[in-house]
Amino acid sequence: MMRRLKTLFAAALLLASAAASAHRFHAGMTDVSFNARTGNTEIVHTYMAHDIEALLANLYGRQFDLNDEEDQDALRKYVENRFWIAGQDKAKLNLRWVGMTADAEKVTVFQEIEQTPLWKAGAIHDTVLIDFIAEQVNTVNLNEGNVVRTLTFDRNHQEQPTR
Repeated sequence: MMRRLKTLFAAALLLASAAASAHRFHAGMTDVSFNARTGNTEIVHTYMAHDIEALLANLYGRQFDLNDEEDQDALRKYVENRFWIAGQDKAKLNLRWVGMTADAEKVTVFQEIEQTPLWKAGAIHDTVLIDFIAEQVNTVNLNEGNVVRTLTFDRNHQEQPTR
């Protein structure tokens, strides 16, 4: 009986430590690509749901339901203030909010730049969650045909040229 208790206790400790270490990194992933069919550059951001929920709760002092349109608007404003693409003339390009989805694991945000090919981009600024979580690292993949370039953003690298 004692051996069985020790085994159960060890298993419980293992599960607890796995849960505690399950989220030791904070990362966002953004894919930027040109859609030749529509003529638009499409941006898809993916973040960990609990990081977004913690951010919004911290900013607004309440729980959020990202299936609610009003709560989505708070996230939209946050993202739009922290992620932008500048043209080669350094002026911000007009990113249009397309929408978002959220589930228990991830939040996905969709934006686009209408009638603008990706090559017109000169720089990307990305501080989404970086201003909230010191360890946050955001990866942006620029998909141009057969070439994918990857930019990495953190507290020390918040804006980078696209070329």
